[in-house]
Amino acid sequence: MALPRILVLVLAGGAGGRLELLTEQRAKPAVPFAGVYRLIDFPLSNCQNSQLSDVWVSIQFHPTSLHEHLANGRPWDLDRTTGGLMTLPPYRGTERGGWNTGTADSLWRQAELIREYEADALVVVSADAVYKLDYRDVVDAHLGSGAEVTMVTTEVAADDAPRYGIVEVGEGDRVTGYAYKPDEPATTTATNEVFVFSPGPTLDRLEALGADVGEEGLEDLGTHLLPAQTKDGLARAYPLDGYWRDVGTVESYWRTHREFLDEEPPLDLDDPRWPVHTRGGRHSAARVLDDGQIENSLLSGGTRVSGNVRGSVLSPGVHVERGATVVDSVLLPGTRVRAGATVTRAVLDDGVDVGAGASVGGDGDITLVGRAARVADGTELSAGARYPEPEE
Repeated sequence: MALPRILVLVLAGGAGGRLELLTEQRAKPAVPFAGVYRLIDFPLSNCQNSQLSDVWVSIQFHPTSLHEHLANGRPWDLDRTTGGLMTLPPYRGTERGGWNTGTADSLWRQAELIREYEADALVVVSADAVYKLDYRDVVDAHLGSGAEVTMVTTEVAADDAPRYGIVEVGEGDRVTGYAYKPDEPATTTATNEVFVFSPGPTLDRLEALGADVGEEGLEDLGTHLLPAQTKDGLARAYPLDGYWRDVGTVESYWRTHREFLDEEPPLDLDDPRWPVHTRGGRHSAARVLDDGQIENSLLSGGTRVSGNVRGSVLSPGVHVERGATVVDSVLLPGTRVRAGATVTRAVLDDGVDVGAGASVGGDGDITLVGRAARVADGTELSAGARYPEPEE
């Protein structure tokens, strides 16, 4: 019996506005995580470990930052003569050309290519969450269910539920109710932006919906498509029992880093049975110099620490000078904290330079400093600050 033909579509084209300064100059899936990784490494590594080798990545905002990281797909075994990695940028020249206005709209614009592939199952995933999942297991469950869509679900906190698509699940994992980012969620069972679709029926339904609401009105998958599939009794749930975290906001990005500082982190990123791969860097070993002190932190290659670092994540090339203190913070590549400066509960983007004696952040909301910003000597940025301040 032939194996099912499976196509994976990674939706990596969103603006990522909830990550604020972190996505001003990079695509959201290219945002660093846990020192050496990028967010898109998680779905791509899931593809590799699931032995799925036909992966299309839909890109739009700041595409260079993603192209540079993806290259030819080699870290995820996607550099193949036939199939492998393909990027899908916005285009012109047909009636479906133009900017994507949402995830369902993106699917509609690529419908002709998807039909030509003749997949038995279409796996559609986002690229702003940290998790491990065998997509092939979900596909197998979907193909035997008679469903038009299988939604991977997870449990979320009640106060966080309005951020997600919320489902109600009945007997046999049938989805009996679906609401997209509801003000008053009926449950705390959320879709985690991993879907397996039956391609033909789903694309046919998109065409019909587009005729009803107009092409601009398709918006996101949760706006019209998933509610229609649920209403017709053609949606199934696939519970994910393991770890999953959406890191699409500054607060969740910072908080998820904190979880990976535990003695036993929620995911073993070096597990030989399910490794997370990334594009290799060119950094020497991390070095703790002089009076440098490290406590409960992640240090990437090329970091130099002569100060005091506690409860923090240091990306490649970060320097913490003598007498500087970094506490409960995430420092992205190339950041420098100069002598006597303090950084507390903050996220510092690439190449930030914190001047001598400066103070960034404190107890309270997370402080965010944008790429290559210079915090002058002796400056005080209070907790929750955004620097430079966003333009109105």
